[in-house]
Amino acid sequence: MYKLVRSRAFTSAVRAAKTSPIRSGHLQQKRNLSIHEYLSANLLKEYGVGVPNGAVARSAAEAEEVSKSIGSEDQVIKAQVLAGGRGKGTFDNGLKGGVRVIYSPTEAKMFADQMIGHKLVTKQTGAKGRLCNAVYICERKFARREFYLAILMDRASQSPVIVASSQGGMDIETVAKETPDAIITTKVDINTGVTDEMARNIATELGFSEQCIEEAKDTIQKLYKLFVDKDATQIEINPLSETSDHKVLAMDAKLGFDDNADFRQKDIFGLRDTTQEDAEEVKAAEHGLNFIKLDGDIGCLVNGAGLAMATMDIIKLNGGAPANFLDVGGGATPQAIKSAFDLITSDSKVTAIFVNIFGGIVRCDAIAQGLINVVNEMNLRIPIIARLQGTNMEAAHKLVNESGLKIFSIEDLQDAAEKAVQFSKLVKQARDIDVNVEFTLGL
Repeated sequence: MYKLVRSRAFTSAVRAAKTSPIRSGHLQQKRNLSIHEYLSANLLKEYGVGVPNGAVARSAAEAEEVSKSIGSEDQVIKAQVLAGGRGKGTFDNGLKGGVRVIYSPTEAKMFADQMIGHKLVTKQTGAKGRLCNAVYICERKFARREFYLAILMDRASQSPVIVASSQGGMDIETVAKETPDAIITTKVDINTGVTDEMARNIATELGFSEQCIEEAKDTIQKLYKLFVDKDATQIEINPLSETSDHKVLAMDAKLGFDDNADFRQKDIFGLRDTTQEDAEEVKAAEHGLNFIKLDGDIGCLVNGAGLAMATMDIIKLNGGAPANFLDVGGGATPQAIKSAFDLITSDSKVTAIFVNIFGGIVRCDAIAQGLINVVNEMNLRIPIIARLQGTNMEAAHKLVNESGLKIFSIEDLQDAAEKAVQFSKLVKQARDIDVNVEFTLGL
């Protein structure tokens, strides 16, 4: 049985898909776990990659002690939030910048106090921001040259690629747009790996000075070993620097790992920080559900990722807006349905629920009975449109129609979607004028 593994990248793709009634092209699923910068730095050190001296702090007092232990007066304090654009972000208390240069333990304590426990809003977090639970304090190193280097899994060629640029320390998307010739792409044969010649050529093309070529070559090979050993999907170093004393250091790191490898990468997946993820999506995962909250008002409960995407599409085609992507999986058990309804109805914007399930492993009549029990138990008052297809669908249809509840069994997908949108609009109108509305299929 195929099970969709949810990830931030896939979440973004689903959220993007809601902006158009028909998705153009095939939705490419990508999976990765991201970890905090200080954890990435620790992993790099384990593999012999040079990084600035630093440590994490989870309180202002701890930040002061970490700063003292580093020794150097030139330091950087970085909010540990899983989002890009931290340096240009703003905290909910007004502090600007999630990355600050500091010159004393006193400053470390002061900024840590203003960062820890507060939400940082960046271009990637949305208006709500993300909570900062820790700061990373490290020695500030001065670079003679800054480069960009990433190792990625390229789905098109089904092989790893090394993407590098002489223009490090800046947004790589901007570099790709404005000066695409500055980007070097090198495909890696998974059987051969990164050879000395390949790594040395990349280091030379980037522009490392002659005395740093060998160290840069070794660094690239060590990064690739980490990539393979830990089932990474992305290792991004920006910038990879040649310092004023001719050392090669990874000044910043962003690492992502394949969710499908969690069974053999327990140490890596033990580093996951769920406080940086959507609380409802985390809760859904605990119940074996794939849930992504959107900003529409028609709740969707579907089994199968493809059917879920098609359901959102047809809602859009009929003028509605899906409130979520929710795949209950192949089982669609009564407990899964209960958990799904808890998630859907926690959103006050939801005005109707579209249940679109194919009964194969679990019979349609069992799904219908579970649906009826949940609606009774939760005392739901919003209309529910149920399209149950598959084994024992006639019995399911009868159960729903005789339940006396606001559940409407419709076999045709287009008719069901059209009715869901109509009911949703009626509920919104009724809420606006604070009246109750009775629903019939003739509406």
